[in-house]
Amino acid sequence: MHEALIPIAVCAILFIGLPWLIFHYITQWKKNGSLTVEDENLLDELHALARRLEDRMTTIERIVAADSPSFRPALRDEHEEDFELPRSPERTVRTRRREH
Repeated sequence: MHEALIPIAVCAILFIGLPWLIFHYITQWKKNGSLTVEDENLLDELHALARRLEDRMTTIERIVAADSPSFRPALRDEHEEDFELPRSPERTVRTRRREH
């Protein structure tokens, strides 16, 4: 009797359990695939902080270079282009609402 249940259980696992598991994780990946609004805000804040720190470092290097002729500032690529992170549509709407 137990031997007859084994093929039924295997078929149920293969045709019901396995597809359910695969589709479950596919929907989880799609749901969590993009940045949340909080993540975008955090990235904006970190980008602004990095810019301010870079400006401060440049100012300090100019001051030290003026005081010490042997000082050589760190070489930076001055041609780096500033980039904007792609925004989700709901973020753009929320930002516009705050501005008005």
